[in-house]
Amino acid sequence: MMTGNDKLAKLLEQRKAIDAQIRLEQNRENAEKKKADTRRKILTGAAVLDEAAKHPKFKADIDKLLGKFLKRADERALFGLSPLPVQAAETHKTGKTPPHHSEATSKAKD
Repeated sequence: MMTGNDKLAKLLEQRKAIDAQIRLEQNRENAEKKKADTRRKILTGAAVLDEAAKHPKFKADIDKLLGKFLKRADERALFGLSPLPVQAAETHKTGKTPPHHSEATSKAKD
């Protein structure tokens, strides 16, 4: 016969196993959501680039938008944009591209 302590220990072990299964399933769902989000971004970018290639005015609007949106020199270079003035000076002094604001903030929190 099982004592109260044995029964409690068994239930706690079951809960531990179920919690692990829940975390695993949550991780799977989050990975699928991230994968779908990345795919949507790729397809959106492909559609926008295709339209930009066909319509010079639209391309100019996209270039203007990217010029405002992109901050990192390496990202700007992907679209043929020059580094922002502060970045150009920093890159020249250090030889390294300064981190994006969100990267610097997240590193400061760690």
